[in-house]
Amino acid sequence: MDQFKITGKVGQGAHGYVMKGFNKFTGEQIAMKKLIVKNLDEGIPKNIMREITALKVLNHENIVEIIEVIPYGMGLLLVMEYLPSNLQEVSKNISLEPSKIKRYLKMLLDGVKFMHENHIMHRDLKPANLLISSEGLLKIGDFGLARIYAENEPEREYSHQVATRWYRAPELLYGSRNYTNSVDMWAVGCIAGELFNRSPLFPGETDIEQLAIVLHTLGTPTEESWPGLAQLPDYNKITFARSAGQNWLTVLPDCSHETLNFVKSLVVYDHRRRLTAKQAINHLYFSEKPAPCPLVDMPKEDQLKFASPRKDLDVICDEFDQIFKDF
Repeated sequence: MDQFKITGKVGQGAHGYVMKGFNKFTGEQIAMKKLIVKNLDEGIPKNIMREITALKVLNHENIVEIIEVIPYGMGLLLVMEYLPSNLQEVSKNISLEPSKIKRYLKMLLDGVKFMHENHIMHRDLKPANLLISSEGLLKIGDFGLARIYAENEPEREYSHQVATRWYRAPELLYGSRNYTNSVDMWAVGCIAGELFNRSPLFPGETDIEQLAIVLHTLGTPTEESWPGLAQLPDYNKITFARSAGQNWLTVLPDCSHETLNFVKSLVVYDHRRRLTAKQAINHLYFSEKPAPCPLVDMPKEDQLKFASPRKDLDVICDEFDQIFKDF
């Protein structure tokens, strides 16, 4: 613990808050996330174990690297590589050209593909959880809702209360517990649409409004377009006015045919028809011009100054200072 020095505050994740610092012996910048264990007698909570397990298993350039896990008091400190920004901040503060959007989506899909090949679904993909390194690399972070799954367990039940609302697949909104890693692919489609429009694709303020916006945009689903729809747990709890769906040229104006097809192939009601990460990487969208921007030309640290430490975390900073004094 003596090798680390805290220098500032970063933000909060799904299950803990994050500080930044550096290794005093190597000079390497690090991020430190404090995870609280409320009852030690009951052991380490599943969500914390999932995050640690996922990060230890997933060694990939587009996934955040975990450096060390340090037990402390009623919790754990996760030491990870420090990344100065995230895709939400970048897309809000920088006007991204199509080639840069394409590179970010390619990096995201490379990370998701590796994640799914290792039988881990993230379940909370969103721009704020896609971190950007000082070299411009996109890395998937915040695995607090991640879950290991097996391909041969199609009937296994999971919690449907996952994923941030704007990126939550419709089967989750209808209460399904028998979903697959395709919920991550729906989220990728929502992220792509948001990058093209610079605004969320389905910005609901409640779960019901979220579902209403999805149905209004994509059209009212049927048993033909979504087999098993009527069997979803919450299907009969609410009805919506019928919708023919919107024209995609209105949903994503100024986008090419292949760009529209790429997004449409991800935000599909029937999860079996959604592109997998491997299929998405090979979509014609990535082959048409412009080509994905070279990494060397992607936004770098000097362009990410807006990603300064978040406000209202002085108390957290003081607490981390006390942790280091205790050690």
